[in-house]
Amino acid sequence: MRTSNHLIGVLNFLTFLVSVPILGGGIWLSIRANNTDCMRFLQWPLIIIGITIMVVSLAGFAGACYRNTFLMRLYLVVMFIVIAVLIGFIVFAYVVTEKGSGQVVPNRAYLDYYLPDYSGWLEERVASDSYWPKISSCIRDSKVCAKLSAVPETADMFYQRKLSPIQSGCCKPPTECGYVYQNETVWNQGGGLVGTDPDCSRWSNDQQMLCYSCDSCKAGVLASLKKSWRKVSVINIVVMIILVILYVVAYAAYRNNRRMDNDEPYGQARMTKTQPSAFHL
Repeated sequence: MRTSNHLIGVLNFLTFLVSVPILGGGIWLSIRANNTDCMRFLQWPLIIIGITIMVVSLAGFAGACYRNTFLMRLYLVVMFIVIAVLIGFIVFAYVVTEKGSGQVVPNRAYLDYYLPDYSGWLEERVASDSYWPKISSCIRDSKVCAKLSAVPETADMFYQRKLSPIQSGCCKPPTECGYVYQNETVWNQGGGLVGTDPDCSRWSNDQQMLCYSCDSCKAGVLASLKKSWRKVSVINIVVMIILVILYVVAYAAYRNNRRMDNDEPYGQARMTKTQPSAFHL
């Protein structure tokens, strides 16, 4: 029985360690939300799941050390719920980021991004009138476009830069608009007609406006979110598999504990043998 308790304690400690990458992923998304993606509501599910796993694993560890049946049952029930929620979050993350990607531009190293390429819950939330003003203000305050012009460069040098989705969508006009490069964030109309994309008329050389109101900027944010969520989801899938394995072993150890407490032989159910009554002729 002591060996079984030790096994449960070790498994709970491992579960505690497994929660660290989940919490770390949430914190990483939070940092990106403040500096890059500007979507502050996406990191909270991961942070909550990570903290919950930490607390529950400590409860299970205490239950194993002190043979507290209530804590062990609480650990098994809550961990089952947490694993189910984590699976749901992984599926949700892949569904909402399934559509959309950047489009290749001839003679350019960077991609252009278009909002019609994206659809679904995440696109509606990012592009909504209630969220986009806050997101665009966050991008402006992050100085992501100002950082492009840290080193002066020619047009040919700029065309070979690998811009982030937000830099490509928010800091320059769409390539099809035909604007002429002056510097990283100043583009002038060429001699020909401006393209038919509505973003062509939204572009401004005002450094406080640029293309922050453009659909391409919204598409850039969506592309950045997709990239971030996919990275975190890979970690979550690995963590989820480890959690399932630990849960199955912990449940088996808990069942073995209960069996030993009831003085049942391993692999057999407890039976009570009745004494036959005496037979009288």
